[in-house]
Amino acid sequence: MGCSWKSVVLLVFALTIVQYVVIQTLTSTSYWLCPAHSRTSPAHSSSDPAFKSDDLKGTNSRSRTHVIILTTTRAGSTFTAELLNQHPHVFCLFEPLFHVQDTVTGPNNFDRELILGASRDLLWSLFRCDLFALERYFRPAPIDHMVPNLFMRRFSRAMTQPPVCQDDPCDPVNLTRAAQACREKSHVVYKTVRVVVVEELRPLLEDPRLNVKVIQLVRDPRGILSSRIETFSHWYKPWNVWKSSGLRPASLHINPPQFNSTCHELHASLKTAQRRPRWLRGRYMLLRYEDLCRNPLQKTKEIYDFVGLSVTPSVEEWIRVNTASNAWVEDKYGTRRDSAANAESWRLKLPFDMVQHVQEECRHALSIMGYREVRSPQELRDTNVSLVQDETFEALV
Repeated sequence: MGCSWKSVVLLVFALTIVQYVVIQTLTSTSYWLCPAHSRTSPAHSSSDPAFKSDDLKGTNSRSRTHVIILTTTRAGSTFTAELLNQHPHVFCLFEPLFHVQDTVTGPNNFDRELILGASRDLLWSLFRCDLFALERYFRPAPIDHMVPNLFMRRFSRAMTQPPVCQDDPCDPVNLTRAAQACREKSHVVYKTVRVVVVEELRPLLEDPRLNVKVIQLVRDPRGILSSRIETFSHWYKPWNVWKSSGLRPASLHINPPQFNSTCHELHASLKTAQRRPRWLRGRYMLLRYEDLCRNPLQKTKEIYDFVGLSVTPSVEEWIRVNTASNAWVEDKYGTRRDSAANAESWRLKLPFDMVQHVQEECRHALSIMGYREVRSPQELRDTNVSLVQDETFEALV
C-alpha cells in the first residue's frame, strides 16, 4: 500500500521532533551518570525529612570531600578504611557495591565488567548522600526506607551511632537517618574491592559537582594470594592442594576468576597513574599495605593530609591499640593485629614453587609497586631481609 505525501511529511516531522528531544536530553545531562537518582521519585518524597532537593541537584556535594579506597580482596582495605572511619567528621561505608554484585551476578561471581555501570551509578549517588539508591539492590524492596542486612554495616561508626542507630540491636538500617548522618559529615568515604582499575572511575573524577579523591591501596600479590588461600579456602581449593601436597594441579581455575587477573588489574591502574592524566592530578594517592603496617601512624598522617583531615588523639589511640604486638585477634575480616609482623608473614606460609609462579604471572606489577622477587627457598624464608623496597609514592599534583 502506498503512502500519501501528507503521511510522508508527518513522518519526517515526527522523526525530526524525536531527534531534537534526544539531542536536548543528551546535551543537557552530559554529567548525569544516573539521571534517575537526580529527581524526586516515590522513593525520594519531598516530605521525607532526609530528602533535600539541593543535595540531589549537587549544590552541597562539592563542599564535601569524597574518598574512595580502591583495591582488591585481602589487601588490607578494611584496616585502611577503619583509619578514616575513626574520625568524627567522616561518614564511611564498607563495600556498598557488594549489593550490586549480589543482585546482578550473585555473591560468588566477581565479573567486574557486568557490574561496572551500576557500580559507578551507585557510587555517584552515595557520594551525594542519596543512600536511597541502595534500595534497588534489595529483594524484596525495602518498606519505608528500612534496609535489612546492609553488608559490613557493623564496621561503620556512623551507621552504628545516633542518629542512624538509636536502638540495640539497630537492624534494619533506617536509610532516612543514614542520609541525614551522611549530609552532616565533611568527608564521605567508601572502600571497595569490586572496582580496581582507576580508569573505570574517570566519569566520577571528572564530574564537576563531586570532589573525589582516590586512595589506591596495593599489596604484594604473593601476600594477597597467601591470605586468599586461608580466607577463601572453598574457592581456592586447587591452590590449597598445591600448598599442602607440593604437587601443582593441572588446572588452577577458580571462581572468582584466576589469580593472575588481580595483577593485570593492579598493573593497568598503576600505569594509568604513571601517565599523570589531568583528570587524576591532585586526586590520587598510591598506598602500599606493607608501608602502612610498618609505619601506621606516619602513613595515617599522610592519608589524612591527602584528604584534608587532621589526625585526632582518638585516632592515634585507635592505631596504637590495633597495631600493637599483642593486638592479634582471630578474625579474618578484623582489623586488630600485629601490623609489622603481618606485613610479610606470607613468606613463611607459601612454598617456593608457588611463589615462583606468582612472580612469573605478576612480574610487571611487582616491579611497578616496588617488591623484590626471591630466587631461592632460603631467600624466601630469610625474613631479616625485606622484599619491600624503599619507595616514596607522592600523591599526584
